[in-house]
Amino acid sequence: MTEPRTSPRERYRSQVRAEIKERAWEQIATAGASALSLNAIAKQMGMSGPALYRYFAGRDDLITELIRDAYRSLADTVRATATATATDSPDLTAVGHAIRRWALDDPHRYLLIYGTPIPGYHAPDDITDIANEIMTVLLAACGPLTEAEGGRAEPPPAMRLALSFWTRVHGVLSLELAGHFSGMKFDPARLFEAELGSLARP
Repeated sequence: MTEPRTSPRERYRSQVRAEIKERAWEQIATAGASALSLNAIAKQMGMSGPALYRYFAGRDDLITELIRDAYRSLADTVRATATATATDSPDLTAVGHAIRRWALDDPHRYLLIYGTPIPGYHAPDDITDIANEIMTVLLAACGPLTEAEGGRAEPPPAMRLALSFWTRVHGVLSLELAGHFSGMKFDPARLFEAELGSLARP
């Protein structure tokens, strides 16, 4: 089946949107997401502010695109790793290492979705849907999801393991990427490995 053709106008629009997002990432790396300015991006690109708003409706629209791209990239990475390592179930340790590599490849992308919330910004519901794809893979790696016995409030074992994995992996990564291990004279990679080892199923 042939791919649908795009018009020169559509290709140009896609290229400009991609450049705007690239400039936005540069701003985030320099000053943080809360300082993101569409007018500053427009000036860098030799455009007027109103012209740029034809590509993104506002700052929050641009932030949503960046967050959506980041979550989609991570979800695809987690799913690909799980598929490549799966026998009966995905390899939880391999998934953990894949998440760390993804985070270290682009710390600002990681911190945009797992760092300090941006004041006044509220992500749309579809962002949660993409994030849930990652948890679905983790649950598959942690075992069958059964109902908690006796109607107790605590989560079943698979959910508990997935949540422990999620919080501990992101706890170590967030501290590492924020620079909190600097000067502590140990290798964060070994700490991360130890955390994964303590979560490994017998």
